[in-house]
Amino acid sequence: MTGKERFHAIMDQKSDRCGFWHGNPNSDSIGRLYQHYQVKDDFELGLRLGSTCRWIMPEEHGMWHISGGGVFDVLGGKERSSLSQPGVFADCEDIAEVGRFHWPCADDCDFSKTLAEIDRTVVAGQAVLSGAWSCFFHNVSDFFGMENYFVKMYTDPDIVDAVTERVVNFYLHANEILFAQAGDKIDAFFFGNDFGSQLDLLVSPECFDRFIMPSFIKFTKQAHRHGYKVLLHSCGSIDRVIPKLIDAGVDALHPIQALAAHMDAESLAEKYEGRIVFAGGIDTQQLLPFGTPQQIKDEVQRIKALLGPNFIVSPSHESILPNVPPENITAMMEAALED
Repeated sequence: MTGKERFHAIMDQKSDRCGFWHGNPNSDSIGRLYQHYQVKDDFELGLRLGSTCRWIMPEEHGMWHISGGGVFDVLGGKERSSLSQPGVFADCEDIAEVGRFHWPCADDCDFSKTLAEIDRTVVAGQAVLSGAWSCFFHNVSDFFGMENYFVKMYTDPDIVDAVTERVVNFYLHANEILFAQAGDKIDAFFFGNDFGSQLDLLVSPECFDRFIMPSFIKFTKQAHRHGYKVLLHSCGSIDRVIPKLIDAGVDALHPIQALAAHMDAESLAEKYEGRIVFAGGIDTQQLLPFGTPQQIKDEVQRIKALLGPNFIVSPSHESILPNVPPENITAMMEAALED
């Protein structure tokens, strides 16, 4: 069975064994990992480790080439100092100001390199996870500054709506362009918005419903309309909204931050077995950096027993940091692929 076939069997909850994804090594980790595994890039690393799927993030493959910065100039050209740093709309009290901002146009996106990587992955037999990262929650937060954003949900909801609409529409348009060009070569729309902290949601469930879910549903519907599964990345403790995400059409949830409150495999298996696929769950805060290879293998087998074959073993954060020994990554892979 190819990685693509295994991935779809898992997403359809008809697999006889779990899958594996090695994650996305941090830029400070790749030199040592590439040398250890004798590979040239993350594509080769995934093949070397037997990864079921590959994440091809357009933003990392030349999607936006208009300026040296990101897609959105959320800080008005200033250097970032913190997540709460006031953004360009921090003091905005007039919706007209939102309209006057120089918003990017998705027609300026270039997906040629993304499509080349997709083709490369299809030939290798892996499932393709792609789509613009579509992190609208974070972008809108940056436009205000995180603390200002949360306050303005109460004081200036119309302005929050106006900024959100602009950001969301950009990503929806960009995805339509990519999805039309890639067609059925993409297996799942993988996008990320971190809704939780180590302890709970970053916003109240009421604010989540009011300011996040309407846009979120647009993305899940878009992906399903193109025939793709939906894989959501959200770090933190998000247990309180997992039922809402399931109802919104999320097929799989990543990365299952193992040490976050209420995100342990036992609880998730008990509450959501058969309702959603999980990807991740192998702790990157303590276990992968500081555990022994045997401890890694034991934990992977424990999680597999809890979550069953319709599960993708992966780190509990996709960014493998430099403090994770390659030997522990190998141990995770070996245990994941054992019957």
